[in-house]
Amino acid sequence: MTVTTPARRPLVPPRAGRREWIGLAVLFLPTLLAATDTTVLGFALPAISAALAPSGTQLLWIVDVYPLVLAGLLVTMGTLGDRIGRRRTLLIGVAGFGAVSLGAAFATDPTQLIAARALLGFFGAMLMPATLALLRTLFRDAAQRRLAVAIWATGFAAGAALGPILGGLLLEHFSWGAVFLVNVPAMIVLLVVARPVLPESRMAQPGRLDLAGVALSLLAMVPTVLAIKLIGHDGITATAVLALLVGAGSGVLFVRRASARLAAGEQPLLDVTLFASPVLRLSALANAGTMFALTGLLFFAAQYLMLVVGLGPFDAGLVLVPGFVTTMLAGLVAARLARHFPLRVLVPGGLLLAASGYLLCFALGGDLAVVRLGIAAVLVGGGIGLSETITNDAILAAAPADRAGSAAAVSETAYEIGAVLGTAVLGSVLGAVYRGTMDVSSSVGTAYADAANETLGGAVAVAGQMPALESRYVLATARDAFGVALDATSVVGALVLVTIAVVVVLGLRPRR
Repeated sequence: MTVTTPARRPLVPPRAGRREWIGLAVLFLPTLLAATDTTVLGFALPAISAALAPSGTQLLWIVDVYPLVLAGLLVTMGTLGDRIGRRRTLLIGVAGFGAVSLGAAFATDPTQLIAARALLGFFGAMLMPATLALLRTLFRDAAQRRLAVAIWATGFAAGAALGPILGGLLLEHFSWGAVFLVNVPAMIVLLVVARPVLPESRMAQPGRLDLAGVALSLLAMVPTVLAIKLIGHDGITATAVLALLVGAGSGVLFVRRASARLAAGEQPLLDVTLFASPVLRLSALANAGTMFALTGLLFFAAQYLMLVVGLGPFDAGLVLVPGFVTTMLAGLVAARLARHFPLRVLVPGGLLLAASGYLLCFALGGDLAVVRLGIAAVLVGGGIGLSETITNDAILAAAPADRAGSAAAVSETAYEIGAVLGTAVLGSVLGAVYRGTMDVSSSVGTAYADAANETLGGAVAVAGQMPALESRYVLATARDAFGVALDATSVVGALVLVTIAVVVVLGLRPRR
C-alpha cells in the first residue's frame, strides 16, 4: 500500500483583525502630537518672548534643545524598547511627555522652559521608535502592514498641518502655555487605552544594555546636530568645526564598538549589519530627504506668507493645509501602488515630485503668488507621501522582527537629521543670499539699517517704527531681496532632492 503524504502549504502570515486596527489608531495619536509640537512652537515664540523675556541665546535653546536631545536618544530608546518591551517603552514615554508638557505650560522663566523642552525630547525619543516597531508586531501580512504604515505616516503630515492652525486658534484665546497643555488630555487617553489593545513585544535574548555605546551614540548625534545648527546660524566657526569633529570621531568609535561586540557574540546598542542592506540604507536616506523637503518648505513659506504677503498665522497655515492633506492621500495611494511598482520607481518618483514643487517657488510673486505656493505645497506633500510610506515599510521589512525597534530608530533618526538639515541648509542659503542682496542705507539710522539688512523679520519690525516714506522703502527693498533669496533656496532644495533620487535609483538598480 502506498501512503501519500500531503504537500505542506506555505505558511501564510495571519491577517490583522479589529483589535490590530484599533491598535493602529492608538499608535497614530503620539505620531500626530509629536508632529504638531514641531510646528506649533514657532507660532508661540513671540508670546513666549513677551512673557518670559529670554535672551537671544535662550530663545534659540528653547527651540533647539528638543531636537538635539531627541536625535541623540532615538537609537538608545529604540534599542531599549527591543530589550524591555516596546509597549512598556511607549507607555513610559507617554506618561513622561504628558507630565513634562504640564510643567512646561507653567514655566516662569526661560531656564525652566529649556529644561522642560529637554525632557520632552527625552520622553519623545521613546515614542516614535516604539510606535513604528509595534506596527511590525501588529501587522504580519505585508500588504496590511504597508497600509498601516501609510496611515501611521500620515500622522506626521496631519500634525504638521494641525500645528499652525491649532497654534493660531489657541494663541488668539489663551496664553502661550496652551500649546503645551493640549498634549496632556491626549496623553491621558493614550495611557488608558494603550495597554488593552497593544501587545507587548521584545527581543527573546536581549542581553545587557551597552552603556558605553549609549554614551558614544549621544556624542555622535548631539554634537553633529548642534554643528549643523551652528553652521546654519553663524556659518563655519571654530565651535561648529569642533562639534562636527567630536560627532564624527564618536560615530567612528560607535561603529567599531558595535562591530566588535557583534564579532564577540554580544549585543551592541545598534546592529550595524542592518546597514549592509541597500534597501534599508537608501530608504533611510530618502526619509531624510522627505523631511528636508518638508521643513525647508515650512521655513521659507511661513516667512513669505506672513512677512511678504501679510497673512496672519492662521491664514498662512490654511494655505499650506492642502499640501499636508495631499501627503496623507498620497501615502494611502502609495500603499496600493507598491503592489505593482518597485521601491526604485516609487521613492525616486516621490522625491522628483517634491523637487518640482520647489521649482514652482522660483520667481514667486504677483497676484497668483499665494496660489502658486499652495500648489507647490501640494506637489511637495504628494512627493513626501509617495516616498515615506514605502521607505518606512521597507526599513521594517529589511530588519529581523526582534530588531524592529532598532530599525525604527534608524528611520526616526533619518527623519530628525533631515529636519535639521532642511532648516540649516536652506535657512543658511536663504539668509546668506538675503544679506548679500539687501542694501538699506544707513541714512535711515544705523541700528535700523543693521536690523533690516540681517533678516526679513528685522526689516518688517523696524519698518513699523519709521515714517511712511522710509517704511515703504525698507519694506520694498527687503521683499525684493527676499524674493532673490527664495529663488536661490528653491533651486538648491530641488537639486538636493534630485540628487537623492538619482542615488536611490543607482543604488537599487538590479544587479546580476
